[in-house]
Amino acid sequence: MASGEAVAADGARPAEGATERFEVVVVGGGQAGLAVGYHLARRGLRFVILDAGARIGDSWRQRWDSLRVFTPARLDELPGLPFPAPAASFPTKDAVADYLAAYAARFALPVRTGVTVDGLARVGDRFVVTAGARRFEADNVVVASGACQRPRVPAFAPELDPAIVQLHSSAYRNPSQLREGGALVVGAGNSGAEIALEVARGRRAWLSGRHTGHEPVRVGSGSFRLVAPLIWFVAMHVLTVKTPIGRKVRRTFRSRGLPLARLRRTDLTAAGIELVPRTAGVRDGAPVLEDGRALEVANVIWCTGFAPDLTWIDLPSSGEDEPRHERGVVGSEPGLYVIGLYFLYALTSQLIGGVGRDAEHIAKHIAARAPTGRPRCGGPAGA
Repeated sequence: MASGEAVAADGARPAEGATERFEVVVVGGGQAGLAVGYHLARRGLRFVILDAGARIGDSWRQRWDSLRVFTPARLDELPGLPFPAPAASFPTKDAVADYLAAYAARFALPVRTGVTVDGLARVGDRFVVTAGARRFEADNVVVASGACQRPRVPAFAPELDPAIVQLHSSAYRNPSQLREGGALVVGAGNSGAEIALEVARGRRAWLSGRHTGHEPVRVGSGSFRLVAPLIWFVAMHVLTVKTPIGRKVRRTFRSRGLPLARLRRTDLTAAGIELVPRTAGVRDGAPVLEDGRALEVANVIWCTGFAPDLTWIDLPSSGEDEPRHERGVVGSEPGLYVIGLYFLYALTSQLIGGVGRDAEHIAKHIAARAPTGRPRCGGPAGA
């Protein structure tokens, strides 16, 4: 089944509380999980993909309304299926969501939606994945829930005046959610810059944060169309964890954030946005900048990023943000894999068009592992 509540491999719906057994359980049905599923199916492995969303692609549908991706459609395809849009266009977030749903349907990937995984542990030689009363056993588990699970908000945020509307970028949809009055957008990366530009059309706006720089060529410009293949090649093959320059870029971007892609600071100031230092705390209920200024605002939008959420994993190697791994293979826990994380292998690892290579690497590794005493079964129908 491509969407909705899947049934057991023999066609029967599993009984409540029953244990289902697979060679591989993939946790997360976004682009990373679907790409892994594609490559697992091609290798004849028996697997299931578990996703918390009501529909495939919901993690994209829930982003802000005007969001468009920063890579052209020709670079937004998962393995085996081109993105259905003009090659040089920049798809909307809803177009991406629809593409993911179509992808799962095209390859009959066994995705179970509405399944929130709340536990992963090892019992004997197998992994046990739990989702409420449901229980899944597997030789291998791929954690494909991504890096954007836990919104990061400063510890001082609760000290703001309760009358101030506070939204993290994960909850922001459009300016209609805001109160009348000024808006402070905290975080000057791509999300913060684009949201600040949108809210500034109807109110006074401040953008707070360290300047992250900008890409050498503006995304969407004529020059970008000419150099995009070269940029992609460098991001895919040069900026990896295997090269000195790749490791340096990884450290830099982790500490400073990604450079602006579509916008420049001059675009923001031309729109009347005041660029201010980082937000450092709260005084008398108002946000305070590093230079000591307190801003009187009616709204604060936190574009302060995310962290992975691995609190549901009960394994010694799980770590706080991500387990120690080599290209997604967690060496200390044979059979455990991660994918879709920032710079997992290359700068493109989190992108739709870049995750397929990581997925293939992980699927090959899984296929090469000996099953724990059980015969290997076929993949999903139509795969």
